Amino acid sequence: MLEVELHPAQVEDKSILRNLMELYAYDFTDYDGADVDEHGLYGYHRLDHYRTEEGRSPFLIRVSGKWAGLALVQEVTLPDGRPAHSIAEFFIMRKYRQRGVGRIVAQRLFDMFPGAWEIGQLASNVPAQAFWRAVIADYAGGRFEEVQRPDWDGPMQVFDTVDKRSEGASDASA
Repeated sequence: MLEVELHPAQVEDKSILRNLMELYAYDFTDYDGADVDEHGLYGYHRLDHYRTEEGRSPFLIRVSGKWAGLALVQEVTLPDGRPAHSIAEFFIMRKYRQRGVGRIVAQRLFDMFPGAWEIGQLASNVPAQAFWRAVIADYAGGRFEEVQRPDWDGPMQVFDTVDKRSEGASDASA
């Protein structure tokens, strides 16, 4: 049985987060064709923003005590003006894929940030599209909308989570 842990990244975790981002960026070259810079790194120029800007939350993932990935959550505004959360980046190391780790992490993030969500995938990233459609459909009981936006190259799923804490409270009072 895999023990999946999701930890908010702390200041002292900066190098771990940066190193995992490099692995993610390498994996992602299948979809964006990026090259390394003159130092042999992909870099992620917005990574420090997750420590300095409100509305950004970095997470590290461990499986059975070993580093296994990361998730970057950010606040966004939907076209209808509602505030929402979005997964800016989501990475599970290949060793841990197809074992339910990504699904567990996504569900925990949805529980941590109740309300509206918007999650987009690049048109070229067909595996991510299949993953997110399945995870969101399962979590939201099939209640989500898939949209295309002129400012994004690929599908986006928009849905609302249920705040499990308030759901349990209302169930208890019934």
